[in-house]
Amino acid sequence: MGFLFVLIVGLLAGTISGIVGTGSSIMLMPVLVYQYGPKEAVPIMAVAAVMANLARILAWWREVDWRACLAYSATGIPAAALGARTLLALPSHAVDIAIGLFLIAMVPLRHWLARHQLKAQLWHLAVGGAVIGYLTGIVVSTGPLSVPLFLFYGLTKGAFLATEAASSLGLYLSKSVTFERFGALTPDIALKGLVAGSSLMFGAFIAKRFVLRLQPDVFRLLMDGIMLAAGVTLLWTAFS
Repeated sequence: MGFLFVLIVGLLAGTISGIVGTGSSIMLMPVLVYQYGPKEAVPIMAVAAVMANLARILAWWREVDWRACLAYSATGIPAAALGARTLLALPSHAVDIAIGLFLIAMVPLRHWLARHQLKAQLWHLAVGGAVIGYLTGIVVSTGPLSVPLFLFYGLTKGAFLATEAASSLGLYLSKSVTFERFGALTPDIALKGLVAGSSLMFGAFIAKRFVLRLQPDVFRLLMDGIMLAAGVTLLWTAFS
């Protein structure tokens, strides 16, 4: 029953993240933590995130801004590996607390970034890739940070979804390789990640038809609600 619940939540998460550009890890992670525990859930989510981003690239591949992707990935990929290595040294309850607090903190930070309407350049993407890459290695999902960064660069709709996904793909691949190298990504865990990721991929293709219909205000409210709910859930898991 728990396995079926993971698939259902994964399908929902893949659909929503395919529309707004992020959110799959935020929604699916509490379910994976409950089902498998935080130490297994993190590498499972890393594999699933690779598949989710790959699906968004396939859905919008003609619109990828490869210059922006390269600038972000050049620093983000090694930083994600370093962050993943840091994560493996942390105790399980600390992982839950860190992720939960991070997600909750992203709500006011996202509003602060939205008020300061800055225009990002390629070097901003490179700096952002290093910082966000390291955080991605530790806290599972940094979509609330990468989303405004790519939006400030001037990307919208399909171009935004494709470029953010292509840039994130390298980070999650780096993270997954690091987990495998240090023994945290066993064949059993990889299989669980592939199953969860398949539901995310399917949801991403469902989402394509809804992308142009989503209003900006709905997007903002949706992301705030997702981050708050996921953060509170993870904190509850850590302290219960």
